[in-house]
Amino acid sequence: MPKIAIVSGCSAKSSRLTGLTDYCLNYLQSRGIETEVLYPIDLPAERLLRADFADPSIKEAVALVERADAVILASPVYKAAYSGVLKLFIDMLPQKGLQNKKVFPLFIGGTIAHLLSIDYALKPVISALGGTHILQGVYAVDQWVNRLEAGGFELKEEVVPRLREALQSLLQELGESPSLQPQ
Repeated sequence: MPKIAIVSGCSAKSSRLTGLTDYCLNYLQSRGIETEVLYPIDLPAERLLRADFADPSIKEAVALVERADAVILASPVYKAAYSGVLKLFIDMLPQKGLQNKKVFPLFIGGTIAHLLSIDYALKPVISALGGTHILQGVYAVDQWVNRLEAGGFELKEEVVPRLREALQSLLQELGESPSLQPQ
């Protein structure tokens, strides 16, 4: 059974990005896929800033990625690139930390103008970490994810089919048959 790590580069769990990562988590877990979400924002900030590779919480976070067969790298777009929080964590990964892993980029931004931020900002870093199997990413616009008053998020129809299709492709890449999995 494959293992998937979702690394969320949001600066707050109330971020609309959480609506997307929650969808991914629920979709994958409902199909019996072992999936864990990592929020680098929960790691000790000073340890991340100082690149303290010996910190136990950072070691465990890195180990979560190392154990995974696939990694979803999720981030809001800031200044036409992924978040600094995600960058700080990615810098903690070993030189070949994404080698032999399927990598699925998932970005959200305020405008479609930053659609290519996945290609220009994230993919070169994935490649530098040994990642050679980068799946088609999903870029969503903020307006496609609504915060609900009672908590949680609602995804608009503009993003749901694309997200579902990308997750099905990820499962196929991992040797899983999404069509045989429960809906």
